[in-house]
Amino acid sequence: MNNLQKLAVLGQSIWYDNISRGVIRSGELKRMVDEGLLGVTSNPTIFDKAISGSTDYDDQIREIVGHNPKIDAGAIIRALMVKDIQMACDVLRPVYDRTQGGDGFVSIEVTPQKARDTKATIEEVGELWSQVNMPNLMVKIPSTKEGLPAIEHSIAQGVNINVTLIFSVERYTEVAWAYVAGLEQRVQQGKPVNRVASVASVFVSRIDTLVDDILAKKDPSKGKDLAGKAAVANTKLVYQAFKEVFGSERFAKLKAQGASVQRPLWGSTGTKNPAYSDLLYVDALIGPHTVNTVPPATYSSILDHGNPALSVEAGLADAKEVLARLGNAGIEMHQVLQKLEDDGVAAFEKSFDGLYRNLDDKRKQFAEDAVPAT
Repeated sequence: MNNLQKLAVLGQSIWYDNISRGVIRSGELKRMVDEGLLGVTSNPTIFDKAISGSTDYDDQIREIVGHNPKIDAGAIIRALMVKDIQMACDVLRPVYDRTQGGDGFVSIEVTPQKARDTKATIEEVGELWSQVNMPNLMVKIPSTKEGLPAIEHSIAQGVNINVTLIFSVERYTEVAWAYVAGLEQRVQQGKPVNRVASVASVFVSRIDTLVDDILAKKDPSKGKDLAGKAAVANTKLVYQAFKEVFGSERFAKLKAQGASVQRPLWGSTGTKNPAYSDLLYVDALIGPHTVNTVPPATYSSILDHGNPALSVEAGLADAKEVLARLGNAGIEMHQVLQKLEDDGVAAFEKSFDGLYRNLDDKRKQFAEDAVPAT
């Protein structure tokens, strides 16, 4: 077995945090699935790089603009994303069928500008679910306060949901209970819960990036031994919260109806600091019922020199001590994690805005090209 397959035996699914039409059409995604990849995630930044950084989408853009030269760039973006996601869902469908709906999912995110608008998020989730029309789709909802009711509502509607941009244990717990509440609504309505799937995406490396920066500014000599430790410590405590929620009597009643746990997904697991191990956020966070969605370089590193061994519950006392020492060092983790949530939403908004401008420029260019000379 390769390392992807060994991780699957330990209960961790590796998903690919990357998508592009080139990767799909070239057969690269199919090859990765054959070697053990179990899912795909996307976000506005990934789509911005894929669409703005290639000509792979130009034929579809020309076709869309040819039918409607004045079409809004946002509608073009939606059409391009939906097609990519449908193609990827087709590639992953054998995994979905083989695992009976346990894996094989592809995620698409709602427009980031709607992250603070519950009603708009609910509406777009429904639109994306209908347009993609694939059972192995997951729609991503940011874990903002406004996103929580949208999560519960969407789960109650039977939509597979990937809750994204989670940083704190407290917010993770709110997300997990929103999932449970959505399933309870379905049971009350007499609807099945056995094929409703969800993951809770907890972002990891960004925590160390911000905490390390704060430590360096406060007193480099005192904080040196705490550098690169906050993210893993925080994530290990999230896993304990996962066990509490899904080991509860409340969830046991849903489990008896065929419900699956909402798996914690470790996101942002590419190592940003070259001084740290390239698998720092993989090897330390392996455990049952987890997903790790990784960028291309980290995917290759797992196959090459990963260390598949249960680790997410190792060193819990040390993890708590790290967080306590950070507090003593003047690091207000609550504020850090809230800033990361706010910054994450803003970063995705910026990526979407950039993609919108690039697509609008192409729309205008192709519309002009389509006008016959007089």
